[in-house]
Amino acid sequence: MGAAALPLSPTGSLPPLRRPETFTEEQVLSSLQNLEAIYCPIPLSLALQSPKKEKKWPLPVAPTPPVDSGYASEDENDSKTAETVKEALEELRHDAFERDFAVRWLTSFVSRAEEMVLVSEDARQLATDKAYCILESFTSSPDEAEQEDEGISRDFAFTLCSSAPSPVTGSCQNDIRVRLTDGPLASTDHTAVGLISFAASIIMSNLLCASPRRFGLEALAQKEAPRIVELGAGTGLVALVLAHMLPHLGVDAQPPGTTPPLIATDFHPVVLENLRTNIAGNFPGVANPPVDACHLDWSAPSRAAPLDCPADMLVATDVVYAPEHAVWLRDCAAQLLAPDGVFWILNAVRTTGKFEGISDTVEAAFNAKECPVDSEGRKFSILDIEALAKTEGLGRGDESGYKLYRIGWN
Repeated sequence: MGAAALPLSPTGSLPPLRRPETFTEEQVLSSLQNLEAIYCPIPLSLALQSPKKEKKWPLPVAPTPPVDSGYASEDENDSKTAETVKEALEELRHDAFERDFAVRWLTSFVSRAEEMVLVSEDARQLATDKAYCILESFTSSPDEAEQEDEGISRDFAFTLCSSAPSPVTGSCQNDIRVRLTDGPLASTDHTAVGLISFAASIIMSNLLCASPRRFGLEALAQKEAPRIVELGAGTGLVALVLAHMLPHLGVDAQPPGTTPPLIATDFHPVVLENLRTNIAGNFPGVANPPVDACHLDWSAPSRAAPLDCPADMLVATDVVYAPEHAVWLRDCAAQLLAPDGVFWILNAVRTTGKFEGISDTVEAAFNAKECPVDSEGRKFSILDIEALAKTEGLGRGDESGYKLYRIGWN
């Protein structure tokens, strides 16, 4: 049996990301394989097996420490080697500095994947997927496998710029802070993508805070009982940002027993559970938080409370991942939106990879002849489209930019 390979530390093995255009396929994939060996370990009995001859991407290895005695049997040598590998892995895996370095490197890596011109498209997509899988693995560790996984907590901060001073602080600029928990995907349905906060929700939150008047929020705040619904809310970032914004725009806390001004919806039970946890965590001890969460199936939407009143505003960020999604979303939104309401969609544009061209299905669905028509003959259609550039440091490698859609009855 061959000697086991010891993975290298992230700080000692990961190439600097200053010049990703110089990376080779072997360099990229072997670096990710090294991280997989540390943070996504396979059973040690498999790690100790001799590598297969057809293995394409070699794992960077450090010299294997010598055994104590040349007279030890092969089994004893294997046992000692196994123990050495196990101890080295445990030490690396629990090193907070190395872990933080790996997270920062992986996060930057996925945002700059398209700059790796020496790496083929297929290898680049594989590398991006591997990087996301490793990032997801940080939501749990082998030592906590039997414990409840609380996911990764992240803090977000945005600057609210309103045209009038806030009734809360008296300032036109206010900090909007949200803490979110991204749930672990590994232990759930792979379609429950709402357990992770994607770049589009961060970009949309920035846009809303930078110009609430543009999105009609300042006028909406003057209504007696404004209603905003997020479709496919996921972790709830956009809904929670809006919930923290509204008091600064003049929306008072709702009386007990009434429906809050914000409703965050999703389809998957595990996503909804995580969403409710995030709402509670952002409004600790608040009996009537300004945002509620509820189940919503776009293909068969319910109008039961709290979705029984027309929404003044609908918002959805990067929720279309199949052609039928756009059609379901269109018809569902048409049922929920008030006649004078506005539906905002921010969708990532992907020109490569698994979801290539999916963003085009939004325009196809809303321009189709079967678009909903109301009793007054108005059509539910796209009113405006704005192209947005990709933000450095945000988004998957397959995202080339974003499109912001303003949709309503026309």
